[in-house]
This record gives sequence, C-alpha cells and structure tokens, in this order.
Amino acid sequence: MQHGHHENNETGYCMKKKLLLAATLLALAASAHAAPAEVTGVAAPAANAAVAPAAPSETAMRAAKHALDTYQNDVVDTLARLVSYDTVADPKLPCERNPRHAAFKDALKGEAARLGLDFSDYGCVAVVGLGQPAEGKARLGLVAHGDVQPVDASKWKQSPFTLDRTSEPGRLLARGAEDDKGPIADALYAMKSLKDLALPLSKRIELYVYMAEESDWAPLEAFVKAHAMPEMNITLDAEYPAVVAEKGFGMLAVTLPRQAAAAPADAPWIRSFSGGFFAAQIPEDAKAVVANANPALEAQLRQRAAKQPAVHFTFSREGQDLTVAAKGVSAHSSKPEDGVNAISMLADLLGGRTWPDTTAGALVNFLNEMVGTGYYGEKFGNIAYRDAFMGPMTFAPTVIHDRSDVPGLAPEQRGLELGINLRRPQGKSTEQLSNEINAALAQWQGAHLQLADVQTRIGEPWVQLDAPQLPTLLGVFSAFTGIKDPKPVAIGGGTNSRLFPHAVSFGPSMPHTVYTGHTEHEFIGTKQLLLNLQMYAAVMAELAK
Repeated sequence: MQHGHHENNETGYCMKKKLLLAATLLALAASAHAAPAEVTGVAAPAANAAVAPAAPSETAMRAAKHALDTYQNDVVDTLARLVSYDTVADPKLPCERNPRHAAFKDALKGEAARLGLDFSDYGCVAVVGLGQPAEGKARLGLVAHGDVQPVDASKWKQSPFTLDRTSEPGRLLARGAEDDKGPIADALYAMKSLKDLALPLSKRIELYVYMAEESDWAPLEAFVKAHAMPEMNITLDAEYPAVVAEKGFGMLAVTLPRQAAAAPADAPWIRSFSGGFFAAQIPEDAKAVVANANPALEAQLRQRAAKQPAVHFTFSREGQDLTVAAKGVSAHSSKPEDGVNAISMLADLLGGRTWPDTTAGALVNFLNEMVGTGYYGEKFGNIAYRDAFMGPMTFAPTVIHDRSDVPGLAPEQRGLELGINLRRPQGKSTEQLSNEINAALAQWQGAHLQLADVQTRIGEPWVQLDAPQLPTLLGVFSAFTGIKDPKPVAIGGGTNSRLFPHAVSFGPSMPHTVYTGHTEHEFIGTKQLLLNLQMYAAVMAELAK
C-alpha cells in the first residue's frame, strides 16, 4: 500500500530533477529554521464537508453476515496460499515476465475458478470478475496489488512467506498480509458471498490486481489508457473510513563525496556510516564506525545512548575503532511517527560535535544539521509546511547507499548517498519546494563541502473531488464499527486510486492504528481480516445492487 502503499518508484507521479547548485543560490538560503507553517492549498475536498453516511440496507447486512458465517476460515486459508508467493519485484525482469508473479497469478486464477468467478490475465494486471460482462453494463471496480515490498527474512520468527498464525495469537503475520494480499482474499470471498445469495446486481464487479504497485506504475498507466475502466472504483490499499486525498511521494538523494576531507591522524573521525533497507521504509538498522575513539569518547557516547530508551544501541571495539549499531523500529515511510528512525537516531547519538568532513563524517554532520530527529523538515531551510486537511509534509531519511564503486559514475559523483523520503501535501508548488531545497543545500555546502551529486523527485499530491460512493462507504463503516459520523481522510501514501475513475480507498487498516505494511513485522489481525470481509461484502452488495 498504502500509504504509499507503494513507492519504491512512483514514476507516473514523480519528476526527477538534477539540482543545479550554483553559488548564486547561497543568497536564496534562509537562515531561520521554519516550523511547519500552514499553507492554504486547494480547498479541502467537498467530500470532507458534510457527507451524510448512508445506512446499509438489509440486503447488504445479510451479505456481510453470510460472508462471515460461511467463509471466516476459508479466507484465512486463501490468505495463507497468497502470501506463500514471494512477489517482490525483480529489477531485471518486467512484471509480465516475472515467473514468481506468474505463479501468484496462477494461484489467483485457481482461487477464482474454485469460487465460481471469472479471471483474465493481462500480464501485469489480473482481473477477477463477478457477473456477465455486457455491452454498456455498469461496473464496480475494486483495486488491489499482488506485489509486495522487499523483506529481511532474518527479522521474522518464521518465513515471511509462510502465514504465521501462532507466534502472536490474534495476528496473521506474513509479508503482504496487510499490504495487500489480505484485502485480496477478503474481496474474493465478499464476491463469492454475493454469488451464493444470488443477489440481483445491476453492475458487474471486477477486482483489479496489479503486480508492480510497489515498484513501477507505468504498466498500469498503459493498461488504464488501453482499456475502459469501471465508472466507480474502490481501492483496498489504505485505511478507513475512506481516503479522498494522498500526499505526493518524493525522494531527495544527496551524495557526500568520496574525495572529502582527509582523515585526521590522531583525532576521532567517522570511518563509515550505513543504514536502511529500502526507500519506502523507516529504517530500523544503522551502524557507524568511529576511528581513533578514545575511552572518554566511548564513555560519552554510552552515556548519551542510555538517555535514548526507544533505540537499542550496541558498542563493540576493535583496536582504536569503535563500532556503534542502532536498532530502531521500521515503519511505512509515509508514517515516520510510527517508527523509530535508526539513521536519524544514530547520527543524533554522534552529535554534539562537528566531525571532520570525511565522507561518512560529512554525512553525520549533514544529518544532524539539516534533518535532525524530527519528521517534518523543520531544520532544512524553509521547506516545512502543512495543509489544513492533508497535514504536514514529512521528511525522513530512509536508506544510505555506498556509491563509491558504482560502474559508469564519474569519480566526482561517487561517495555515500543519503536517500530522504518526503510526502508532500497540497499548498506549495513543485517549483517553490525545489527552490527551497536548492537554497538549503547551497547554504550547507557553503559551510561544509560541495556535494558530489543531488537528485530530487517530487510527486504531486492528489485529491478526489467526485466520489458518489462516499455515503455508502461511510455508512457501512459506521454500521460495522459503531463509530458515529465518520469523515473522509487524507493519507501520506500513494495508491492506485490516482489512476482509476472516481476512486477512493476503503481499508484495510483502521484509523489511528499503526500500519504494518512495509515493516519487518507485517500482520493483519484476524478480527480485522474478518471485519474487512464483512464491510467489503456489504459495500459490494450496496453499490452493485
């Protein structure tokens, strides 16, 4: 997903720019660090005004009850089959030629056949349908994805591609359990329930399962252009009550040069700094090696570490080299507040001094002076801002790549690359944000050293202003959760809602809970899986009647 469910490479919505860091930009840099000021953007969606929830009909409630009574065990078993396929993208293979993706689609086809649903395979997109296709017949679309984010199997109690039903009672743990194979399993049995009850439907229901949501949106963009899409769509890849706005996904990548300052002979310096796993995950691991680390410095760092209970720091020494490792908590990068950022926290531990500008030392200085341990870019010049409906822009370091020996790179472009993931609400233009990033970087370089390379990709925020299904979604949500007068929300992630007509997201995660997709502890609660099953059945019965 969500919340970006989806974003190692949101190419369709991201523009890449090489930032030109001319000396003239120094004059643009502002010296003060701005707090996230509220900026007036496009008016909050009319959808967020007074949408009256529409109470579900008796038929919708009957469909939901049938789904729960009949399929509460089957849906878990189907989820177990779906998560058994490792559907992480292979950068060397397009999605339509990835054999692991083909195996997953074969399994999905088998599930559809067993449930009496039709199935079509379009390469990167699979479609499961209920109801006879007919010329001019209205359709209701459900949108999900079958690919998953990368995973570090060493951090899991069982294989991340085996549904773990026992380690944590009440939770179903696996990569993809929440993002997005749990919702696929729920949708299949919700469709099956409508078929069992032989409900008269005025719309054909189609479940679209895209196989590269987490890595490359281009094939889906081409598919949507080449095929007529349903007139109304619901994405099952975010959160409740209903999502009508999404921040734009962006990345800022700065490379600290390999040809940096020489290491001092006697004073402490940072020999290396590493951390992170992939761009859309708040990093839970980071490691630094401090050279010429005397006992007094080690004692000071240990003392600082003791004051940070949210992070687990470990220290080891080999001669004069002190290795410090930080273990935080991974999270979806659209919700940095849900995690503990090991890169930021390790840099902060090493703060309190300006390190010699070796490659890794300059990286630590940059992190402490420009990013800090906050989430909103308050230290990065004047970039911080917030929107009244969509909330603040988030700005989180997620991964460090060693580009010292990358083939094809000019020597002056090599070094340590820090990737910072930003999620941008409405309220500032791309040009303004780019200029503010430029200015902040120019000011820092004037005080330190010239960066070897800077690249930025700034995606556009998205707002759905026309969603006639909202009253139904909010009414079903209210009926099944007891939450009165629910309102549509905005999220930090980006979903495929952006590509489908009149689309909004509906689940699978509850509001004000930690979203576990993209983390090394991904799960969906058994109760939540069954609640989603009921709500999806009710919504389909209501919207397709």
